[in-house]
Amino acid sequence: MKRGDVLLISIVLVAALAFMAPRWFSSNDKGGPGKNLVANITVDGKQYRTIKLTKENQTIDIRTDRGYNIIKVHDYGIEMYDADCPDKVCLGFGFITLPKQTIVCLPHRVLVEIASASGEDEIDAYVQ
Repeated sequence: MKRGDVLLISIVLVAALAFMAPRWFSSNDKGGPGKNLVANITVDGKQYRTIKLTKENQTIDIRTDRGYNIIKVHDYGIEMYDADCPDKVCLGFGFITLPKQTIVCLPHRVLVEIASASGEDEIDAYVQ
């Protein structure tokens, strides 16, 4: 390796660290412990249940004439644990922990959305 190669690699590493450092030092985390988040669960367009996201394990069993969904709450987040829908796309959404993240099961018409406990929407941006 020549001196120019080392210089180029160093510049790339410094630039990458410059973009990553604000994320590491930012206290702008919107999810996790102490953030008072809830999950709003709707079935067929109607409010089914609102549940607080806690560290403890909780299981919610939703049974309708279309089928069943099992939702698990743990570690201040929520996930679709099991469903009997034919495509099982809802299981691919994974574990969600941040406001406005959603899990959707279209065949059963189930929607899970995380929101703040106060019910207020956070402002994403101001446009002038």
